[in-house]
Amino acid sequence: MSESKHFMMGEFKADLPDDRLYSKRHLWLQPIAENRYQVGLTSYSVRLLQDVYFLAWNVDEGAVVQDRQEIGEVESSKAVSALFTPCAGKLTQFNQNVLNDPSAINADNYGAGWLYEFETPEALLNADEYQQLLADVWEATQRTIKGQMN
Repeated sequence: MSESKHFMMGEFKADLPDDRLYSKRHLWLQPIAENRYQVGLTSYSVRLLQDVYFLAWNVDEGAVVQDRQEIGEVESSKAVSALFTPCAGKLTQFNQNVLNDPSAINADNYGAGWLYEFETPEALLNADEYQQLLADVWEATQRTIKGQMN
């Protein structure tokens, strides 16, 4: 992994590696070929989910998907959450290892915990832009978390 930016979530440091792009839906996209990426959950999203233990897809490999389309769900100790596309594109391959054992999402979300491969020509956020997005939504996120805890 290359250099990283960081976003402080209270005492927790969310890493934002510079070698990836990011979506507003808290996914990272690491280029593997022209307009082709491995996609995973950012450390920000993994921290909010806490202890992912189930992953399911409701689309097939090769599916052409729209922006904001629900493509699956992830279950954690905190909640069941829908998984949405980072943008419009084509979902080309699932990571079968993480589908069989999602614990890699918790242990190595920027490595072995990648979710799927995706093709898109869309413009995405760089690490600086994603860090600013997190700063812009952090106060509202904290209120939501505290509301869920009470």
